[in-house]
Amino acid sequence: MLFNSYEYILVFLPVTVLVFLMLGRRSQSWALGWLIVASVVFYAYWRPFNLAIIGPSLAVNWLFARRLLALAGDESRNAARRWTLTLGIAFNVCLLGYFKYANFGVTVANDLMGANFVLHTIILPLGISFITFQKIAFLIDVAGGRIKGFTLRDFLLFVMFFPQLIAGPIVHFGETMPQFHRATCRFDAMLYATGITLFAFGLFKKVVLADGVAEHVTPVFAYAAAGGDATMVQSWLAAVGFTLQIYFDFSGYSDMACGAALLFGVRLPMNFYSPLKASSIIEFWLHWHITLTRFLTAYIFNPITLALTRRRAMRRQRMLGARFSDLGAFLQTLAFPTLTTMLISGLWHGAGYTFLVWGALHGVYIVINHAWRQYGPRPADPAGRSSRVAVGAGFVLTFLAVVVAMVIFRAPTIAAAGNILLGMTGLNGLGLPEKIAGLIQMPGLGPMLLGEGAVDPVSFATASAYVTGLLAIALLMPNSLQMLAAEVPALHLPKTPGRIAGMGPVIAWRPNLRWMVFIAVIAAIAMIRLTGKSEFLYWQF
Repeated sequence: MLFNSYEYILVFLPVTVLVFLMLGRRSQSWALGWLIVASVVFYAYWRPFNLAIIGPSLAVNWLFARRLLALAGDESRNAARRWTLTLGIAFNVCLLGYFKYANFGVTVANDLMGANFVLHTIILPLGISFITFQKIAFLIDVAGGRIKGFTLRDFLLFVMFFPQLIAGPIVHFGETMPQFHRATCRFDAMLYATGITLFAFGLFKKVVLADGVAEHVTPVFAYAAAGGDATMVQSWLAAVGFTLQIYFDFSGYSDMACGAALLFGVRLPMNFYSPLKASSIIEFWLHWHITLTRFLTAYIFNPITLALTRRRAMRRQRMLGARFSDLGAFLQTLAFPTLTTMLISGLWHGAGYTFLVWGALHGVYIVINHAWRQYGPRPADPAGRSSRVAVGAGFVLTFLAVVVAMVIFRAPTIAAAGNILLGMTGLNGLGLPEKIAGLIQMPGLGPMLLGEGAVDPVSFATASAYVTGLLAIALLMPNSLQMLAAEVPALHLPKTPGRIAGMGPVIAWRPNLRWMVFIAVIAAIAMIRLTGKSEFLYWQF
């Protein structure tokens, strides 16, 4: 069931909330039990067969978790605990590997060996990547003693809570379960106003902003995939357009998830915080898909780095210092774990060569950023603050790097991505509309100014207006969490969310008539736009 559908907005969510509140008057236990039932219905609605896959997986993870809980705290059984955890992680990875990567593995084998192996179509369970990461995090936290106890209801609520079930945020047991235990299951006017407002913001982001620009992005990528030579204008509009599309699409989903969760008294962790305003690629990843970055750092990057650091210490090799450290230490304990982590991130996002290249490229970006911080010139400011020129240059470089990588992420093949990237250099012609190109009176430049895929003036103007408008919203406006910061709509918000990059106070939401009218208007516009089938981009992962 899609968040951006009439059946979810007008039927499922209101009925779930109403029954939750009615049962909450009698018993918290009944209300939370109802949430589990509603979450199962939500998951099965799209394809009931999903339950036949996720059900046994939940049962096996429950058994692993109970076994780990029984072994926790007993130092004499550390080996048994490690083996149990290893088997639990292996089970989840193998399950994900079969459903998501089996066909890709066959493709790789065919490419390497020139074979023609064929594997029948495998049905990919909804949200399996997010669910798998959440279950792995749960097992690791149980094994590490960070979860002292849990019931079957706790486990099912944690894994199946429908607002974050399909595409995150990826949460920790300790973040949500105490909130469920404290839940009053009663109506709270301010909490509901905040939740509905955040949900409306997310719906508008998805249906109006993301889907609106998608109409100008999809044809260009399809044209490039079919072998057409995308021009410079087409390529840049498509590349920047898709960057904005996926940002508003996924941040919109995250807003809707957080907004819906508030209706049940639960605050989910924030997942986006104006990442396109970042002035470095490291800062970008601290604000883009925050819960995934947190998971990858805690469960992949940190263990690899710790193991390599310990090995260097045992060999009495030089360590990574604050300044001018040994190059070998940098490469081994920072560059290698970073590249490995981002390759895994790319593979997690999708089973294809483009996702591997995207992950590797971002890994290289981050390593270069760390190398600059480690070995580059220090800011002249005594407090270590970069100049405005440096920050501005960092923003431009970061934005361009992200846009280039997004082309590879979006393109169906490496060849199609190469076509768009080549077009961005201008080698396929500028692709200006004929009327505009005609204004430039320079002999011999006609073919270069037009190219093979010149757009008509109306399409050019519409696409340019959409991209420019979305850029202004993403870069100049406060984000939805900043506007609602006074009501704490999500976990882990910055302590000083009232300003954005020194640009003055943000627009603050207040529960008054003006805001009610504004939210009603954008919600109505979004509801009117719900006329076609439009899935969230990250639901496929």
